[in-house]
Amino acid sequence: MRSIRVLVVDDSVVFRELLVQNLNSDPAIQVVATAKDPYEARDAIVRHKPDVMTLDVELPRMSGIEFLRKLMPQYPLPVVVISALNDKVFDALNAGAVDFVAKPVISNRSQLVDFIRNELLVKIKIASTARIGNIKKKVVGEAQAQGLSSGKSNLIVAIGASTGGTEAIFDVVKGFGTDIPGVVIVQHMPPGFTEMYAKRLNDQCRLRVKEAQTGDRVMPGHALIAPGGNQHMRIVKINGMYQVECRSGPRVNGHSPSVDVLFESVAKTAGSHAVGIILTGMGGDGAKGLLAMRKAGAKTIGQDESTCVVYGMPKVAYDIGAVQYQVKLPEIAARTYALLNTM
Repeated sequence: MRSIRVLVVDDSVVFRELLVQNLNSDPAIQVVATAKDPYEARDAIVRHKPDVMTLDVELPRMSGIEFLRKLMPQYPLPVVVISALNDKVFDALNAGAVDFVAKPVISNRSQLVDFIRNELLVKIKIASTARIGNIKKKVVGEAQAQGLSSGKSNLIVAIGASTGGTEAIFDVVKGFGTDIPGVVIVQHMPPGFTEMYAKRLNDQCRLRVKEAQTGDRVMPGHALIAPGGNQHMRIVKINGMYQVECRSGPRVNGHSPSVDVLFESVAKTAGSHAVGIILTGMGGDGAKGLLAMRKAGAKTIGQDESTCVVYGMPKVAYDIGAVQYQVKLPEIAARTYALLNTM
Protein backbone atom coordinates (compact mmCIF):
# COMPACT_ATOMS: atom_id res chain seq x y z
CA MET A 1 0.00 0.00 0.00
CA ARG A 2 1.31 3.46 -0.92
CA SER A 3 2.30 5.73 1.96
CA ILE A 4 0.21 8.78 2.77
CA ARG A 5 2.21 11.77 1.48
CA VAL A 6 2.13 14.60 4.03
CA LEU A 7 3.07 18.29 3.84
CA VAL A 8 3.83 19.87 7.25
CA VAL A 9 3.21 23.63 7.55
CA ASP A 10 4.35 25.32 10.76
CA ASP A 11 6.48 28.40 11.45
CA SER A 12 8.41 26.77 14.31
CA VAL A 13 11.57 25.00 13.10
CA VAL A 14 11.71 22.83 16.22
CA PHE A 15 8.06 21.81 16.02
CA ARG A 16 8.36 21.07 12.28
CA GLU A 17 11.37 18.84 12.83
CA LEU A 18 9.68 16.95 15.64
CA LEU A 19 6.57 16.47 13.51
CA VAL A 20 8.61 15.18 10.58
CA GLN A 21 10.64 12.80 12.73
CA ASN A 22 7.65 11.27 14.50
CA LEU A 23 5.31 11.19 11.52
CA ASN A 24 7.93 9.41 9.46
CA SER A 25 8.25 6.80 12.20
CA ASP A 26 4.93 5.38 11.01
CA PRO A 27 5.42 3.21 7.89
CA ALA A 28 2.08 4.41 6.52
CA ILE A 29 3.26 8.06 6.47
CA GLN A 30 5.83 9.87 4.34
CA VAL A 31 6.48 13.57 4.96
CA VAL A 32 7.31 14.82 1.47
CA ALA A 33 7.90 18.48 2.33
CA THR A 34 7.70 21.16 5.02
CA ALA A 35 6.91 24.86 4.85
CA LYS A 36 7.12 27.74 7.30
CA ASP A 37 4.43 29.93 5.70
CA PRO A 38 1.58 29.71 3.16
CA TYR A 39 3.74 30.88 0.25
CA GLU A 40 6.21 28.05 0.74
CA ALA A 41 3.28 25.69 1.31
CA ARG A 42 1.63 26.65 -1.99
CA ASP A 43 4.85 25.94 -3.89
CA ALA A 44 5.29 22.62 -2.07
CA ILE A 45 1.73 21.57 -2.93
CA VAL A 46 2.33 22.20 -6.63
CA ARG A 47 5.71 20.44 -6.58
CA HIS A 48 5.00 17.44 -4.32
CA LYS A 49 1.22 16.90 -4.62
CA PRO A 50 0.71 15.74 -1.01
CA ASP A 51 -2.25 13.60 0.06
CA VAL A 52 -2.72 15.49 3.34
CA MET A 53 -1.47 18.78 4.78
CA THR A 54 -1.06 19.64 8.46
CA LEU A 55 -1.52 23.37 9.01
CA ASP A 56 -0.92 25.72 11.92
CA VAL A 57 -3.54 28.48 12.18
CA GLU A 58 -1.08 31.20 13.20
CA LEU A 59 1.47 31.66 10.41
CA PRO A 60 3.66 34.54 9.14
CA ARG A 61 2.81 36.50 5.97
CA MET A 62 -0.74 35.04 5.80
CA SER A 63 -2.96 33.33 8.36
CA GLY A 64 -3.73 29.64 7.96
CA ILE A 65 -7.42 30.48 7.58
CA GLU A 66 -6.86 32.99 4.78
CA PHE A 67 -4.54 30.47 3.12
CA LEU A 68 -7.24 27.80 3.24
CA ARG A 69 -9.80 30.13 1.68
CA LYS A 70 -7.45 30.89 -1.19
CA LEU A 71 -6.15 27.33 -1.55
CA MET A 72 -9.20 25.08 -1.49
CA PRO A 73 -10.92 26.33 -4.69
CA GLN A 74 -7.70 25.79 -6.70
CA TYR A 75 -5.93 22.90 -4.93
CA PRO A 76 -8.45 21.00 -2.81
CA LEU A 77 -6.74 18.54 -0.48
CA PRO A 78 -7.42 17.17 3.01
CA VAL A 79 -6.12 19.51 5.71
CA VAL A 80 -5.71 18.76 9.42
CA VAL A 81 -5.38 21.97 11.43
CA ILE A 82 -3.17 22.09 14.52
CA SER A 83 -4.70 24.74 16.74
CA ALA A 84 -4.32 26.25 20.18
CA LEU A 85 -7.51 26.55 22.24
CA ASN A 86 -9.09 29.17 20.03
CA ASP A 87 -12.37 29.45 18.15
CA LYS A 88 -10.42 30.32 14.98
CA VAL A 89 -10.30 26.57 14.39
CA PHE A 90 -13.97 26.69 13.41
CA ASP A 91 -13.19 29.33 10.80
CA ALA A 92 -10.59 26.91 9.44
CA LEU A 93 -13.13 24.09 9.29
CA ASN A 94 -15.59 26.43 7.61
CA ALA A 95 -12.87 27.30 5.08
CA GLY A 96 -12.45 23.65 4.14
CA ALA A 97 -10.22 21.87 6.67
CA VAL A 98 -11.24 18.27 7.31
CA ASP A 99 -10.43 18.11 11.03
CA PHE A 100 -8.25 19.54 13.77
CA VAL A 101 -6.17 18.60 16.77
CA ALA A 102 -5.57 20.71 19.85
CA LYS A 103 -1.98 21.93 19.96
CA PRO A 104 -0.63 20.62 23.27
CA VAL A 105 1.14 22.64 25.91
CA ILE A 106 4.31 20.59 26.00
CA SER A 107 6.44 20.29 29.14
CA ASN A 108 8.63 17.46 27.84
CA ARG A 109 9.48 15.73 24.59
CA SER A 110 7.65 12.48 25.46
CA GLN A 111 4.34 14.37 25.71
CA LEU A 112 4.81 15.72 22.19
CA VAL A 113 5.64 12.25 20.87
CA ASP A 114 2.45 10.90 22.49
CA PHE A 115 0.42 13.73 20.94
CA ILE A 116 1.79 13.09 17.45
CA ARG A 117 1.52 9.31 17.55
CA ASN A 118 -1.80 9.00 19.40
CA GLU A 119 -3.72 11.97 18.00
CA LEU A 120 -2.21 13.62 14.95
CA LEU A 121 -1.34 10.39 13.13
CA VAL A 122 -4.88 9.12 13.55
CA LYS A 123 -6.34 12.36 12.18
CA ILE A 124 -4.00 12.31 9.18
CA LYS A 125 -4.98 8.76 8.30
CA ILE A 126 -8.68 9.61 8.58
CA ALA A 127 -8.21 12.81 6.55
CA SER A 128 -6.56 10.84 3.76
CA THR A 129 -9.90 9.06 3.20
CA ALA A 130 -12.02 12.24 3.21
CA ARG A 131 -14.17 13.31 0.28
CA ILE A 132 -12.93 16.86 -0.16
CA GLY A 133 -15.60 17.60 -2.76
CA ASN A 134 -18.20 17.26 -0.02
CA ILE A 135 -16.69 19.96 2.20
CA LYS A 136 -18.73 23.16 1.85
CA LYS A 137 -20.53 21.55 -1.07
CA LYS A 138 -23.36 23.66 -2.40
CA VAL A 139 -26.44 21.58 -3.12
CA VAL A 140 -29.18 23.14 -5.20
CA GLY A 141 -32.73 22.79 -3.97
CA GLU A 142 -32.22 22.56 -0.23
CA ALA A 143 -35.41 21.18 1.34
CA GLN A 144 -37.31 23.65 3.48
CA ALA A 145 -38.34 22.51 6.94
CA GLN A 146 -42.10 22.91 7.40
CA GLY A 147 -42.20 23.20 11.18
CA LEU A 148 -43.87 21.15 13.88
CA SER A 149 -47.62 20.66 13.59
CA SER A 150 -48.14 19.65 17.22
CA GLY A 151 -46.94 20.86 20.57
CA LYS A 152 -45.81 17.52 21.98
CA SER A 153 -43.22 18.04 24.70
CA ASN A 154 -42.15 14.41 25.09
CA LEU A 155 -40.15 14.21 21.84
CA ILE A 156 -36.39 14.39 21.51
CA VAL A 157 -33.85 14.67 18.66
CA ALA A 158 -30.42 13.05 19.10
CA ILE A 159 -27.48 13.75 16.75
CA GLY A 160 -24.05 12.14 16.55
CA ALA A 161 -21.08 13.00 14.31
CA SER A 162 -17.29 12.93 14.03
CA THR A 163 -14.95 13.94 11.17
CA GLY A 164 -16.66 16.65 9.12
CA GLY A 165 -19.37 16.91 11.75
CA THR A 166 -18.93 20.49 12.92
CA GLU A 167 -20.14 21.84 9.59
CA ALA A 168 -22.67 19.02 9.07
CA ILE A 169 -24.27 19.64 12.47
CA PHE A 170 -24.47 23.35 11.68
CA ASP A 171 -26.19 22.58 8.36
CA VAL A 172 -28.81 20.50 10.20
CA VAL A 173 -29.34 22.70 13.24
CA LYS A 174 -29.64 25.92 11.22
CA GLY A 175 -32.75 24.35 9.67
CA PHE A 176 -34.43 23.93 13.06
CA GLY A 177 -36.77 26.56 14.45
CA THR A 178 -37.65 27.25 18.06
CA ASP A 179 -40.49 24.75 17.76
CA ILE A 180 -38.11 21.79 17.43
CA PRO A 181 -38.14 19.37 20.39
CA GLY A 182 -35.08 19.32 22.62
CA VAL A 183 -31.89 18.41 20.72
CA VAL A 184 -28.91 16.54 22.20
CA ILE A 185 -25.62 16.29 20.31
CA VAL A 186 -22.36 14.38 20.53
CA GLN A 187 -19.58 15.64 18.27
CA HIS A 188 -16.14 14.11 18.82
CA MET A 189 -14.03 17.09 19.86
CA PRO A 190 -11.18 17.90 22.30
CA PRO A 191 -12.04 19.47 25.68
CA GLY A 192 -12.52 23.22 25.67
CA PHE A 193 -13.57 23.41 22.04
CA THR A 194 -17.13 22.18 22.60
CA GLU A 195 -18.01 25.24 24.67
CA MET A 196 -16.75 27.54 21.90
CA TYR A 197 -18.56 25.47 19.28
CA ALA A 198 -21.83 25.67 21.23
CA LYS A 199 -21.51 29.46 21.51
CA ARG A 200 -20.83 29.69 17.78
CA LEU A 201 -23.97 27.68 16.95
CA ASN A 202 -25.96 29.73 19.46
CA ASP A 203 -24.94 32.93 17.66
CA GLN A 204 -25.74 31.58 14.18
CA CYS A 205 -28.88 29.48 14.68
CA ARG A 206 -32.40 30.09 15.92
CA LEU A 207 -32.02 27.52 18.70
CA ARG A 208 -30.52 28.21 22.10
CA VAL A 209 -27.33 26.12 22.10
CA LYS A 210 -25.01 25.45 25.03
CA GLU A 211 -22.42 22.98 26.26
CA ALA A 212 -24.27 20.49 28.43
CA GLN A 213 -23.95 20.16 32.18
CA THR A 214 -25.50 17.53 34.42
CA GLY A 215 -29.03 18.60 35.31
CA ASP A 216 -29.67 20.65 32.16
CA ARG A 217 -33.21 20.11 30.92
CA VAL A 218 -33.81 18.99 27.35
CA MET A 219 -36.36 21.57 26.22
CA PRO A 220 -37.99 22.56 22.92
CA GLY A 221 -35.98 25.12 21.00
CA HIS A 222 -32.81 24.23 22.88
CA ALA A 223 -29.78 22.11 21.94
CA LEU A 224 -27.21 20.63 24.32
CA ILE A 225 -23.73 19.59 23.14
CA ALA A 226 -21.82 16.97 25.12
CA PRO A 227 -18.62 18.44 26.61
CA GLY A 228 -15.41 17.21 25.03
CA GLY A 229 -12.93 15.36 27.18
CA ASN A 230 -13.62 12.31 29.29
CA GLN A 231 -17.36 12.60 30.00
CA HIS A 232 -20.23 10.68 28.43
CA MET A 233 -23.63 12.37 28.07
CA ARG A 234 -26.80 10.39 28.77
CA ILE A 235 -30.49 11.23 28.81
CA VAL A 236 -32.52 10.55 31.93
CA LYS A 237 -36.14 11.30 32.84
CA ILE A 238 -36.81 12.93 36.19
CA ASN A 239 -40.31 14.01 37.25
CA GLY A 240 -41.52 13.45 33.70
CA MET A 241 -38.87 15.73 32.14
CA TYR A 242 -35.80 14.85 30.12
CA GLN A 243 -32.45 15.88 31.58
CA VAL A 244 -28.83 15.16 30.76
CA GLU A 245 -26.17 13.56 32.89
CA CYS A 246 -22.51 14.13 32.03
CA ARG A 247 -20.30 11.65 33.85
CA SER A 248 -16.69 10.58 33.52
CA GLY A 249 -16.15 7.11 32.17
CA PRO A 250 -13.89 4.94 30.04
CA ARG A 251 -13.83 5.53 26.30
CA VAL A 252 -16.41 3.68 24.23
CA ASN A 253 -15.39 2.90 20.63
CA GLY A 254 -12.30 4.97 21.40
CA HIS A 255 -14.35 8.06 22.27
CA SER A 256 -15.54 10.03 25.27
CA PRO A 257 -18.12 11.37 24.80
CA SER A 258 -19.47 8.51 22.71
CA VAL A 259 -22.40 8.69 20.32
CA ASP A 260 -23.35 5.10 21.24
CA VAL A 261 -23.68 6.02 24.92
CA LEU A 262 -25.99 8.93 24.10
CA PHE A 263 -28.12 7.00 21.60
CA GLU A 264 -28.50 3.98 23.90
CA SER A 265 -29.72 6.24 26.71
CA VAL A 266 -32.22 7.86 24.32
CA ALA A 267 -33.48 4.41 23.28
CA LYS A 268 -33.95 3.45 26.91
CA THR A 269 -35.47 6.73 28.09
CA ALA A 270 -37.43 8.12 25.14
CA GLY A 271 -38.22 4.95 23.17
CA SER A 272 -40.46 5.70 20.21
CA HIS A 273 -40.61 9.43 21.05
CA ALA A 274 -37.29 10.22 19.40
CA VAL A 275 -35.49 10.84 16.13
CA GLY A 276 -31.87 9.72 15.86
CA ILE A 277 -29.50 11.25 13.29
CA ILE A 278 -26.02 9.93 12.48
CA LEU A 279 -23.76 12.15 10.41
CA THR A 280 -20.35 12.05 8.75
CA GLY A 281 -17.47 10.47 10.65
CA MET A 282 -14.87 7.72 10.67
CA GLY A 283 -15.44 4.43 12.48
CA GLY A 284 -18.61 2.92 13.88
CA ASP A 285 -19.44 4.98 16.97
CA GLY A 286 -23.20 5.48 17.16
CA ALA A 287 -24.22 2.56 14.93
CA LYS A 288 -25.23 0.17 17.72
CA GLY A 289 -26.90 2.97 19.66
CA LEU A 290 -28.89 4.02 16.60
CA LEU A 291 -29.96 0.41 16.11
CA ALA A 292 -31.13 0.32 19.73
CA MET A 293 -33.15 3.48 19.06
CA ARG A 294 -34.75 1.97 15.96
CA LYS A 295 -35.62 -1.24 17.82
CA ALA A 296 -37.21 0.90 20.56
CA GLY A 297 -39.49 2.50 17.95
CA ALA A 298 -37.57 5.71 17.22
CA LYS A 299 -37.21 7.09 13.70
CA THR A 300 -33.63 7.03 12.44
CA ILE A 301 -31.76 9.01 9.78
CA GLY A 302 -28.31 8.45 8.30
CA GLN A 303 -26.49 11.02 6.19
CA ASP A 304 -26.08 9.63 2.68
CA GLU A 305 -22.70 8.80 1.16
CA SER A 306 -22.83 11.52 -1.50
CA THR A 307 -22.79 14.35 1.08
CA CYS A 308 -20.50 12.83 3.76
CA VAL A 309 -16.93 14.01 4.20
CA VAL A 310 -16.19 10.56 5.66
CA TYR A 311 -18.83 7.90 5.02
CA GLY A 312 -17.89 5.75 8.00
CA MET A 313 -20.31 6.02 10.92
CA PRO A 314 -23.42 6.34 8.70
CA LYS A 315 -22.27 3.38 6.59
CA VAL A 316 -21.75 1.08 9.58
CA ALA A 317 -25.14 2.13 10.93
CA TYR A 318 -26.78 1.48 7.54
CA ASP A 319 -25.07 -1.90 7.13
CA ILE A 320 -26.40 -3.22 10.46
CA GLY A 321 -29.94 -2.02 9.77
CA ALA A 322 -29.92 0.97 12.12
CA VAL A 323 -30.73 3.57 9.45
CA GLN A 324 -34.37 3.85 8.44
CA TYR A 325 -33.90 6.76 6.04
CA GLN A 326 -30.74 7.71 4.12
CA VAL A 327 -30.93 11.45 3.49
CA LYS A 328 -28.74 14.07 1.81
CA LEU A 329 -27.34 16.58 4.31
CA PRO A 330 -29.34 19.63 3.09
CA GLU A 331 -32.59 17.65 3.45
CA ILE A 332 -32.08 16.26 6.97
CA ALA A 333 -33.72 19.12 8.88
CA ALA A 334 -36.86 18.92 6.72
CA ARG A 335 -36.98 15.11 7.03
CA THR A 336 -36.62 15.42 10.80
CA TYR A 337 -39.67 17.68 10.97
CA ALA A 338 -41.62 15.37 8.70
CA LEU A 339 -40.89 12.40 10.96
CA LEU A 340 -41.69 14.35 14.13
CA ASN A 341 -45.05 15.29 12.64
CA THR A 342 -45.96 11.60 12.37
CA MET A 343 -45.44 11.03 16.10
